[in-house]
Amino acid sequence: MTSTPPTAVETRDPAPSRPLRVAMISYYLPSTSKQGVGYQVHELATELVRRGHDVDVISECPPVAGAVYGHRHVELSGSLRTFRFAAAVRRLDLSGYDVVHAHGDDYWMWRRRTDRHVRTLHGSCFEEARRIRGLKERTRMVLLGMSEVLASVVADHTVVVSPGTRRWYPWVRDVVPNGIDLHRFRPGTGAGERTPHPVVLFVGAWVGRKNGDELARQFVAQVRPRHPEAELWMVSRDVPEDAGPGVRALGALDDAQLADAYRRAWVFCLPSDYEGFGIPYVEAMASGVPVVATPNVGARYVSDEGRAALLTPLDGVGAALADLLGDASRRAALAEAGAARAQDFSLARTVDRYEELYRSTV
Repeated sequence: MTSTPPTAVETRDPAPSRPLRVAMISYYLPSTSKQGVGYQVHELATELVRRGHDVDVISECPPVAGAVYGHRHVELSGSLRTFRFAAAVRRLDLSGYDVVHAHGDDYWMWRRRTDRHVRTLHGSCFEEARRIRGLKERTRMVLLGMSEVLASVVADHTVVVSPGTRRWYPWVRDVVPNGIDLHRFRPGTGAGERTPHPVVLFVGAWVGRKNGDELARQFVAQVRPRHPEAELWMVSRDVPEDAGPGVRALGALDDAQLADAYRRAWVFCLPSDYEGFGIPYVEAMASGVPVVATPNVGARYVSDEGRAALLTPLDGVGAALADLLGDASRRAALAEAGAARAQDFSLARTVDRYEELYRSTV
């Protein structure tokens, strides 16, 4: 669905319940990107439209098939697109919107505001720069971190998605966590939905901070010897064909397929070096699947400091998985604790909070 920009108006309806015109800025969308920010933007925009608001997403990615919100495509080519996208957004006329809600790339928007400019920091690029491999990528992350600092000053109101992110932006007071659809991600209706053999589910990239390659290595070396029928299902686009015995590449799944994969798995594992939040943790917990994770910023917050998940250092992931697959009572206890914790991260609650921020000065 492609939208034309609204025209500016002289006066605005002050009624607190009137629909709002919202422009969401996100370089990423799930049409062509695997970044979690894009998936969250898609969910937020969809829910806002369901509530009667008029939403356009401004993105470098093409429209998402079947999306109910509008789409304004900022098409770029060549290098440094993430930086050039911000400059392109600055040149857009946004005066007809009530709210700009940026999920990145708004740091040049001095004096380019609508009635309300909200910025969500989905993590810290400074934190990611500490762990990323390669000088070029580390430099890029530091520059993006500086842009996040500038963006937090430009916006009328800035929020972070987890308390740990405030380490880098202590002047940002509010935490608005990401949210998921608890109707889509929910426990199965019966034990028969689980696979008859042990399955560990992973959602993320094979290489980089998600550590999919390391998870597969430990699975083959430590889990398979103790559970010969076990499988590692990897929802990832870049798993090599020779990933190892028992490792299955599922590729990219649609919403229904992903929800089904969670309900069928015995354990979910995402041993990421860094997550600003970690939406897959919540999706798994809401689906009644026990979670194994490394103690990164997002996992610690989502799991309530390990009360609702099993947190272990990266080099202990394989042993933790092997132990958990053999302990049904421990899995059941973690699944119960995770399902309860997931209720704090409903999409409805997240959108409620953003609506409050949108209307605070409109």
